[in-house]
Amino acid sequence: MAKDVIIALDFPTREETLRFLDRFPAGEKPFIKIGMELFYAEGPSIVREIKALGHRIFLDLKLHDIPNTVKRAMSVLSGLDVDMVNLHAAGGSAMMKAALEGLTRPDGTRPLLIAVTQLTSTDAETLRRELLIETPMADTVLTYARNAAASGLDGVVCSPLEAALVKGRCGESFCTVTPGVRFAGGDAGDQKRVMTPRQAGVSGCDYIVMGRPITQAEDPVAAYRRAVREFVGEAGTNIGI
Repeated sequence: MAKDVIIALDFPTREETLRFLDRFPAGEKPFIKIGMELFYAEGPSIVREIKALGHRIFLDLKLHDIPNTVKRAMSVLSGLDVDMVNLHAAGGSAMMKAALEGLTRPDGTRPLLIAVTQLTSTDAETLRRELLIETPMADTVLTYARNAAASGLDGVVCSPLEAALVKGRCGESFCTVTPGVRFAGGDAGDQKRVMTPRQAGVSGCDYIVMGRPITQAEDPVAAYRRAVREFVGEAGTNIGI
């Protein structure tokens, strides 16, 4: 599986989002993530518009509900022609299997479906004290990953600290999508389990998700290219330069 950097478009409006994407040269189409803020503000139309521009899209809505509700929601999302969608593994195997069924189109095609294990803003103390999960973080993530794999999903969202463990347990073809990536010396913000792009590149991550270190950089295009160089290597993936 080819490695790539996904830019989190955490903007509140269509105008800000398109203004950001316009900063990239015409031949350079980064893989991007549309999360709850932008989707709730602009709705499915922003997904269609960005897809028409030629970008691959990770639609990050983290569905988590009873199996039938998630199945029906996924059947709607399957019509948006995105490349990746996700849900919370904590919803259980029945929910994940229902989501996969709903996401699969009549012709058998579907986006990649991945499951969130534990948010990278969650640390071991939060896991124990607030979520009442006494199992160590790594064991919790691995259990969720195994459940996702057994349910037929394509991979998980995990911190880069757990990516190699997930690969070791679920196989190299099982996709790992990892937020919590910051440049060396950068502000970790609300992330607690972090790595640099270079560290993530050798840790088993297939995709890293970076938002503020790129979108709030003085030169976002240069920041994105730096992330690709550090994570993927000098050859890069989508850089049209």
